[in-house]
Amino acid sequence: MKRQRTIAVCIFSLLSVDRAAAAPAAALDGASMPWPWVLPFFGLLLSIAIGPLLFPKIWHRHYPMVAAGWAAIVLAAIALRSGLAGAAAALVHAAFAEYLSFIALLFALYVVSGGVLVTGRIRATPAANTLMLGLGTLIASLVGTTGAAMILIRPLLAANESRRHNVHVVVFFIILVANVGGSLTPLGDPPLFVGFLRGVEFFWTAKNLWLQTTITAGLVLATFFVLDLLLSRGDPALAETGGGQPVALRIRGWINLALIGAIMAGILLSAAWDPGIAIDILGTPVALQNVVRDAGFVLIALLSLWLTPEEHRAANGFAWEPIREVAILFAAIFVAIIPVSAMLAAGRHGAFAPLLGLVTDADGAPNEAAYFWLTGLLSAFLDNAPTYLVFFELAGGDAERLMGPQAGTLAAISMGAVYMGALTYIGNAPNFMVYAIATERGVKMPSFFGYLMWTSAVLFPVFALLTLLPIPPSTPAS
Repeated sequence: MKRQRTIAVCIFSLLSVDRAAAAPAAALDGASMPWPWVLPFFGLLLSIAIGPLLFPKIWHRHYPMVAAGWAAIVLAAIALRSGLAGAAAALVHAAFAEYLSFIALLFALYVVSGGVLVTGRIRATPAANTLMLGLGTLIASLVGTTGAAMILIRPLLAANESRRHNVHVVVFFIILVANVGGSLTPLGDPPLFVGFLRGVEFFWTAKNLWLQTTITAGLVLATFFVLDLLLSRGDPALAETGGGQPVALRIRGWINLALIGAIMAGILLSAAWDPGIAIDILGTPVALQNVVRDAGFVLIALLSLWLTPEEHRAANGFAWEPIREVAILFAAIFVAIIPVSAMLAAGRHGAFAPLLGLVTDADGAPNEAAYFWLTGLLSAFLDNAPTYLVFFELAGGDAERLMGPQAGTLAAISMGAVYMGALTYIGNAPNFMVYAIATERGVKMPSFFGYLMWTSAVLFPVFALLTLLPIPPSTPAS
């Protein structure tokens, strides 16, 4: 209790500093920040990676305090550097400009999709599993990677629960449904929505990345089918029942599909409606349309809880722990990433200048392969939406030019952020949610590094092929 009071006092102190003093401290000078500033962030990542593996009971009981500890180290370091005003401004910016909208959308999609009950059972044969993954990949750009993942992961887990080998099914599900499938519209994946808000046309990615997405998804699906075919041989569950006695699939809770449509409409409305009204909180402007959108997300989630029969969620095995874990860990990530983002934003003047210098050739032309790999690899560890934005700005930040003469650069940034978000559990928010649900259902998911080895083996050959393929000419901006 004493510890909780101390934390509460510290947070109150940070949020109670003089508003005028905090305003100019909202942005950190990343150019003057040396490399040790990244250590708390990597400490948090290391904790997430090895905690569940080496100390599972301790981790699941105390991960909120571990996450809060790393976040507190970052805020304390900022306070020592810029004062309480600077720490408060940085915390408020991370919360109101980034985290709250992020978690509000995930919360709404998690709750609403949890009310969609797919009854019946498929035979967990290689063909059926591949078909399910393909369906999820197709709908991810329409309902979002989070929505598609939350709707389909439970029936897929139920179908494969008696399989001797089922870990690979979840790994490929994360790759395809929670990442690659969302690459064709701004509704599909957060990085593309960031680009949409910066002026990229809604259908630009669909027109320019359909070939690369088809190749990537096709090769990964083919790899999965072959692997699942090999692992299914001699499986007692398949030998006895053919993967489970099939029962006709039926969708219940249709109102939640309409509510998913309302969520997507809210995203589009917030981008199209700009009343020019913003609330200033310690130097961070919070636009009215964003407040209305995020409040709408919460309202939609509450409507789903009210309108959906409780037995639907009970049948789905719906639990609050997965979204709670995601909310807590990503809150810490958004705080710990503050200095990392500032250092990246400093570009050639910051500690990451050697890395960022790789994206430009000797003649000054953008190196598209470097943009693809650097955006992607950083997205895997830094969350793909802010990483996309950093490289979007590094490429000039002019959407019209990036859709025209520099279309290859924008395509490389988009592919890297979306595709390589699949490489780790924290590259894209649905990854960790699927991991949490699968773990809760008894699937022995690989550790952080184990999962990275899985995805690297599957995806790096595909990415190497994409690097060699020419990017099609840009569709002219209208």
